[in-house]
Amino acid sequence: MKKLLLTLAALSVLAACGKKEEPAPAAAPVAAPAASAPAPEAAALKVAIDPTYEPFTFKTADGKPTGFDVDIATALCEQIKRKCEFVEQAWDSMIPGLNAKKYDVIISSMSITDDRLKEVDFTDKYYNTPSRIVLKKSVKFTDVAGLKGKKIGVLKGSTQEKYAMGELTPAGVKVSSYDAQDQVYLDIKSGRLDGTVADYMEVTGGFLSKPEGANYTLVGPDLKEPKYYGYGAGIALRKGEDKLKGELNEGIKAIRASGAYKTIADKYFAKYNIDIYGE
Repeated sequence: MKKLLLTLAALSVLAACGKKEEPAPAAAPVAAPAASAPAPEAAALKVAIDPTYEPFTFKTADGKPTGFDVDIATALCEQIKRKCEFVEQAWDSMIPGLNAKKYDVIISSMSITDDRLKEVDFTDKYYNTPSRIVLKKSVKFTDVAGLKGKKIGVLKGSTQEKYAMGELTPAGVKVSSYDAQDQVYLDIKSGRLDGTVADYMEVTGGFLSKPEGANYTLVGPDLKEPKYYGYGAGIALRKGEDKLKGELNEGIKAIRASGAYKTIADKYFAKYNIDIYGE
């Protein structure tokens, strides 16, 4: 009996020694904090331009938009941290295209006028230059009445067209409207027109300073009556876009204060010794 008890005890000890010990459950991994999503990139600012208006808006030989307006637009886009996307548009359909939401703004030398303010909103001006009459040097100019029978070309839908219809047509001038200013110069060159009414800086840089403008000259006084020409060129945008308008107004102030505006203006106009920002 004693041997049997000893044997049972030994077997019990061996069984205990061979028992497999279960490992402690592993601790659940700690989840890493979720990475914050990157801020969405601001949508491009679609900018309407009429690239037939050198030196304000035109194209390089390879078709790239350039000019004072384009450079100003690019500088303002940098200020509001958006990329400019340029959209070409015929001048007389600029405002309808804006209100149809084909683009966000017009930065193409559009004057702020009372009539346009009925349809769209504007920022503060970003430049202000007068317009002038341009004629063949062989035409003797004394006053508007003396232009009776002459043929003058103007840009359709422009402030210059409004002036020509209001002042030149009643004086007997034959006024023709064109879809683009460069078409006016082509007809002047071919002899179909005696001259034009155009922005002083545009006609100086885009026509008179070129060989085809050698036989033409500026005549008469500066033309800047607000009822025709408004209050300077501003950025047109749809009514109700108050946030964007505020950002662009601050942008205009910022590039004026930083010297970026002067750098752009000097690039195109320094040789004319004129303050493009104006009164």
